[in-house]
Amino acid sequence: QVQLVESGGGLVQVGGSLRLSCAASGRTFSNDAMAWFRQAPGKERESVAAITWNGVNTYYANSVKGRFTISRDNAKNILYLQMNRLKPEDTAVYYCAAGRSYSYMSHMYDYWGQGTQVTVSS
Repeated sequence: QVQLVESGGGLVQVGGSLRLSCAASGRTFSNDAMAWFRQAPGKERESVAAITWNGVNTYYANSVKGRFTISRDNAKNILYLQMNRLKPEDTAVYYCAAGRSYSYMSHMYDYWGQGTQVTVSS
């Protein structure tokens, strides 16, 4: 059974940091692009960051550029999202995703995790 399981979410104060992890199991994702998306209450799911299979290319939404860093460890089959200088508007459920094509568009991804809640308090 193919699974993506996110962890590392929680409650943090404005300006704080969190590191999200996404552990893959059931198959290797070392040849897949991977990405992070988020969805805040009452809003549509939006792209946060994406990374190619080899980590050479990355994409960041303008809202997180310079604050978030996406990375991956293919040997461990884990995707990361380091989030620094967090803002209240970063509050959302964060999802990891994997797919054949490197993209910021959610429909390009075939596998999804269940999400982890990030809450930034002011």
